[in-house]
Amino acid sequence: MRQGNGVLLILVAILAWPASGEVDSLVIDPQSLLPPEVTWNGASQGLVAATGDPWLTPAEASGFTSTPTYDETMEWLRGLVAASPKLQMVATGRSWEDRTLWMVVASATGAATPDQLQGLDKPILLAQAGIHSGEIDGKDAGLMLLRDLAMGDLSPLLDQVSLLFIPILNVDGHERVSPLSRVNQRGPDEMGWRTNARNLNLNRDYVKLDTPEIRAVVQILDRWQPDLYLDLHVTDGVEKQSDITWGFNGGHAHSPAIGKWLERQLGPAMEADLRAMGHIPGPHVFVFDRTDLARGILAWEGGPRYSDGYGSSRHVATVLVENHSLKPYKQRVLGTRVLLESVLEVLAKEGGELVRATRADRNRRWTDLPLGWARDDEPQDELYAFPAVEQRLSPSSVSGGQRIQWTGKSVTVMVPVYRTTRPVGSVVPPAAYWVPAAWSDVIERLAAHGIEMEILDEARSLEVEMYRLGEPEYSTEPFEGRWRVEAEAVPSSVPQTFATGSARVSTDQPLGVLVSLLLEPASPDSFFQWGFFSEVFQRTEYAESYVLEPLAEQMLAADPSLREEFEKRLAEDKEFAASPRQRLYWFYERSPLLDTRWRLYPVGRELAP
Repeated sequence: MRQGNGVLLILVAILAWPASGEVDSLVIDPQSLLPPEVTWNGASQGLVAATGDPWLTPAEASGFTSTPTYDETMEWLRGLVAASPKLQMVATGRSWEDRTLWMVVASATGAATPDQLQGLDKPILLAQAGIHSGEIDGKDAGLMLLRDLAMGDLSPLLDQVSLLFIPILNVDGHERVSPLSRVNQRGPDEMGWRTNARNLNLNRDYVKLDTPEIRAVVQILDRWQPDLYLDLHVTDGVEKQSDITWGFNGGHAHSPAIGKWLERQLGPAMEADLRAMGHIPGPHVFVFDRTDLARGILAWEGGPRYSDGYGSSRHVATVLVENHSLKPYKQRVLGTRVLLESVLEVLAKEGGELVRATRADRNRRWTDLPLGWARDDEPQDELYAFPAVEQRLSPSSVSGGQRIQWTGKSVTVMVPVYRTTRPVGSVVPPAAYWVPAAWSDVIERLAAHGIEMEILDEARSLEVEMYRLGEPEYSTEPFEGRWRVEAEAVPSSVPQTFATGSARVSTDQPLGVLVSLLLEPASPDSFFQWGFFSEVFQRTEYAESYVLEPLAEQMLAADPSLREEFEKRLAEDKEFAASPRQRLYWFYERSPLLDTRWRLYPVGRELAP
C-alpha cells in the first residue's frame, strides 16, 4: 500500500544556470501550496469500518492518507469476492501496458454474465472510478460500498438492485504515481496520472474509440445494459463550500425523458442524502471569472465525446460526479460513498420509472435532430445562491496579475446561471446512412458502439444524398491524437454504387441519434470532424497545361455563358488575371476531367420515401 506519513516532503529541483554552475534545490510540502483547509466533521464518518474489521479497506486502514496500488486493490477485491457469493469479478479488457480491466458484479444471486444479471429483472447501476486516475476517490468509496453490500447493512439492497463497479478504468495511468501528479488536490499522498499510457484522455474518447479502456466501457454499456451510469471524478477550480457536485444532460437534450427523471427524481434525492450525512452537495459548474464570482456560473453539460454526453446520445441515464479537489481526501471519499448508496436506493424505489423513460427516449424518432448545444445567450431568470469561500485579491509581483487567496470563511454570492441549451446546428435524419466498404475503420467503430447495420453481400446501386465539402479548416495542433477538421458541406442527390462489404446503417433503431451524431459531418463529434475521412481532401490526378489550353478553348467556344463568366472574373480579379495557373485551373474545375470524388464526403444519405 502507498503509505502516508502526515506531511510529505518532496525534494524539488529548481533548475537554473547560475554563474557558479550549481543547481539550486528546495524542499517543499506540496500541501503547503493549497488554501487553508475548511474544517469538516460530517456524520458520514460513521461509515468507516472499525480498526479490527477484517474487511477494512486499504484507504480506511491508512486513515485516508493513501490509496492502494492496482495490485493491492485487486488483491483486496479478490479476497472479498471469494468470501461472498453475491460478488463476481469479470475481466472486461486489457490496457496497452497489458493490465486487466476488472469489473465487480454485485447481485442477489452472484450473476457473472449479462444474461444472468438481466434475467434478475432488477435495475442495474454501473459506476466507474479512475477514468482520470489521479481522481481516485470513487475507487476507495466503491470498495467500502462493496464491503457493505456483501457483508454489511446494505446487503438487502441487492434484492432490489444490482451493481457493476469498475474500480480503476485508467489502469496504466493509475500506476504512474507521484505526490506531484495533482498538486491542486488535497490528498491522497500519491496519485496516478490523468491520461493513459499513450497520453490520451479517456474522457474524450467515447466517440472515436481509440483506447482499449473506453472500448471496454462501451462494450459494457452495450452488453450489460445498465439503467444508470455514474462516472466518478474530482474537479478543481475556484474554492467553494460544496464537496460533492454533479452534472448531467437535462430534459432539453438527446434523452429528454431520462433528463427529466434525473432532474426530478435522482438529483433531489442525492442532495438530501448528502446533506443528511454532513456534506454540501451542489451542481457541477464553472465560474466565468475567478476574480469576480458575481459575473456568473455555467452549468456543465458535455457532448458525446464525454461520458455524460455519450450516455445521453445513446439513451443511458448518465451522471458526471465531480468532487472538489480542495476538500480532504477522507471527506471526498465518504461523500462519494454516501452518493453511491443514495443512487442505489433511488434505483430500488424509482427504477421502474427510469426504465419507462429510457424506453421512451429509445423509441423516439427525431424529425429535426440538434447536433449540439452551446451556452445560452441569457442566464436563467433567478439568481443562484453560490456557496463560496471568501477570497481576497492582491497584486502579484510574480505574475503581474491578481493573486487569489481564500480565507476559509464561508460566504454566499448571488450569481446568474447560464446553461447549455441553445441548439447549434440540426439535421433531418435520413432513413439510413451508407458507409462504403473502403472505410472499414468507421464501420468497425460503428459496430463497436453496438449500432445495428446491414453489411452488403453484393454491390448495390441507388440514388443517395451526398455532401460536397468545401475548403477544410484543420486544427493548428493535434487534439487527443487526431487532427480535427471542419468544412462546409453542401448536399446534392447523386447515383452511387456501394461495394460488397459496405454498410447500410438505419436510423430507425434505439441508437439512431448516435448514428447521426457520428456520421453527419456538421456534428462536432462526428467521425468526419475527428479526422477519419481526411483522405477525400487529397488531389491525386491532374491535367497538364498542354491539355488544358485546347480544352479551355473548346469550352469557351461551346458555352457563351461560360465565356461571359470567365471574362467577368478576369476584369474583377487582378491576381486571377495575372496567374496562368489559376486561369487554367478555373477551366479544369468546370470540366469533365475533374475528379468527381474529390471533396465528396463518402457517406451517403438514403432519404425517407
